[in-house]
Amino acid sequence: MTYFGKSFIAFSFVTLLTAPAYAQDTSKLQPLPLELISTFTKVFETIKTYYVEEITDEELLESAIHGMIGGLDPHSAFLNSRQMSDFEVETSGKYGGLGIEITKENGGIRVVTPIDDSPAYEAGILPGDLIIQLDNSPVNRMTISDAVDVMRGKPGTDIILTILRTGVVQPFDVTLTRAVIKIKSARSYLLEPKIGYLRITQFQTSTPEVVRSEIQRMHEDSQALEGLVVDLRNNPGGELRSAVGISDLFIEGGVIVTTKDRNGAIDQEYLATPGDIVHGAPVVVLVNEGSASASEIVAGALQDHARAVIMGKNTFGKASVQTLLPISQSAALKLTTHRYYTPNDRSIQSDGIVPDIEVDRIELPEQAQQPSVMREENLAGVIEKEESSEGSPARPESFTYQGADYQLQQALNLLKALQITQPTDG
Repeated sequence: MTYFGKSFIAFSFVTLLTAPAYAQDTSKLQPLPLELISTFTKVFETIKTYYVEEITDEELLESAIHGMIGGLDPHSAFLNSRQMSDFEVETSGKYGGLGIEITKENGGIRVVTPIDDSPAYEAGILPGDLIIQLDNSPVNRMTISDAVDVMRGKPGTDIILTILRTGVVQPFDVTLTRAVIKIKSARSYLLEPKIGYLRITQFQTSTPEVVRSEIQRMHEDSQALEGLVVDLRNNPGGELRSAVGISDLFIEGGVIVTTKDRNGAIDQEYLATPGDIVHGAPVVVLVNEGSASASEIVAGALQDHARAVIMGKNTFGKASVQTLLPISQSAALKLTTHRYYTPNDRSIQSDGIVPDIEVDRIELPEQAQQPSVMREENLAGVIEKEESSEGSPARPESFTYQGADYQLQQALNLLKALQITQPTDG
């Protein structure tokens, strides 16, 4: 399983690939530095002897492993048996909690985005909010896993989040009631008699078939779609094959995405198969700063194949791949092993997908300021982007709007314009 995405209240932004074949030739490894091993042993013994509280060998060693992995990049992690179980629960699309994507940042827990219709969403939690306390306990020394443990619990029980928000002078408390989070990965309806709207909230194993079913239903209801909006805003990602499968629904052939190893060699190339589920009808893809990983795979593939107009705001900018490497029966490493590239061999690491048409997100009248925008480039220890001889594409002019969902309205307007220019039979 390959997982392109951010955490579902858990493990930070990941793109995961299970592949036992990735075992390295250990004969090429350099010998371990004995002086540093000796230093590690002395530090271990000193902590055991003098630390103010008693600590077990297991706790110390696991902390050392977390520290070693944590020094690499924001997406690599050590998963113990409980965390592996949590991960499996989350990728299944149903789990108990608050429905919020998070990452560790600046001594707090940064909100990436709330999941649609979740307790966090209903309570008004915003992307960019910084959680500084959970039930009045500071989070500055918590790992992501520690925070997850606190936030999860029996459905119907409450938890208090203390939040710092851009534009709000003082921290404030929000009480959330835990619930069973059931994520429907896609839903749809007709915006107008012949124009469909498809919202994809994340990329699960079943999402391509769900999307196919939703589009076929809209085809039947409209007696043939003449335009489609695909909404990937605030979509944290998900499984690689899901992103590939959804891209393949619209692309007739050619490369969808490639992955390369640290030497720049192509490891995997995913190709489209013939067939376009909307039969050439114009497509507009909505993206924003919360569109990450698998969302960027789809947007990049459709953009490079000129199959859709990408509209909205610059995406998150995560173009790395994590491989799930078993360490034992009860532990695994989620390790960054590859970069991914769009069909035109673009790496969007840190830069993200630049929309063809940039449109500002909505700003509700009661909000004096937007929450701070968080992207891949803002994470501590982020993988540096690669230099490109072509440089970054020029940014288009931005629209601004105060009121309803202006981005969606502009997508609808564009589809109407594209309908007029579509060739007709006869």
